[in-house]
Amino acid sequence: MQRRTFIKQTSILTALASTQTLASNKPTAKFPFVISTWKNEKANEAAWASLQKTGRALDAVEAGARIPEADPNDTSVGYGGFPDRDGNVTLDACIMDEKGNAGSVTFLQNIMHPISVARAVMEKTPHVMLSGEGALQFALSQGFKKENLLTDVAKKAWEEWKKTSKYEPKINIERHDTIGLLALGTKGEISGACTTSGLAFKMHGRVGDSPVIGAAVFCDDEVGGACATGLGEFVLKTLGSFLIVELMRNGKTPQQACEEAIMRIVKRYNYKEFQIGYLALNKNGEYGAYAIQSGFNYTITENGVTKVIESKYYMK
Repeated sequence: MQRRTFIKQTSILTALASTQTLASNKPTAKFPFVISTWKNEKANEAAWASLQKTGRALDAVEAGARIPEADPNDTSVGYGGFPDRDGNVTLDACIMDEKGNAGSVTFLQNIMHPISVARAVMEKTPHVMLSGEGALQFALSQGFKKENLLTDVAKKAWEEWKKTSKYEPKINIERHDTIGLLALGTKGEISGACTTSGLAFKMHGRVGDSPVIGAAVFCDDEVGGACATGLGEFVLKTLGSFLIVELMRNGKTPQQACEEAIMRIVKRYNYKEFQIGYLALNKNGEYGAYAIQSGFNYTITENGVTKVIESKYYMK
């Protein structure tokens, strides 16, 4: 063998070995698969159970989101969520399937499961988003029941807050926040969902990123999906989930895309006073997570096993 040929072949083999090493370091899952923001084992388990029944990612993310929505001990999602500064629990949610269909509700009150209302908007109306009284009227027309979502614990916290009325969003409050979910179905299709009661003691009428397609959630079945949690104003200002999917479309891994989306925030804003966390999942089953600050974790379920993982973060 000529020396030049030997060197060339050796270089090729070295490059292949390096590529394989890099690939092996990427968190990779086989479908079906579920990933959600924060420590949401029960939500993931419900999503996984749904996948065993229907196999469809859309059903899974809805089923998962419904768990914290009905949990009175969850102060940042649904029933039990802390109210706005006027004492009203207002809810936002969105859902998106693998075909690009999407549904959303904003400023919805007195309905236990806004994620299911969002799905109904997607499937039963010509619209993407319904808000406020209109969203409530639609929910009632679809058979959803009007309920009081302000628990005694949340009411007491609100009354205590009114003594100073100081609005100060808490970073990683109880290591929990808005839940965003992504799932790959048994056919490998992707869907996503997000649901929240929003920031505690926010201005009446405030809507964050959670019901906005492209901000809180975005899915493209050719590429993958992304979801967000944290202070929604900054996800909105950078359309984080859409950005992440487009970065993956252009060759970034899910981890690289999440990191770049965080950098878009830290380069422009005073990021030290708030938290944003992103999750991404591509069609190859590779996933990534990144946050501004420490403390963000996420939950994955594969092969029926659920575990919580600490996210990497920017601010050391």
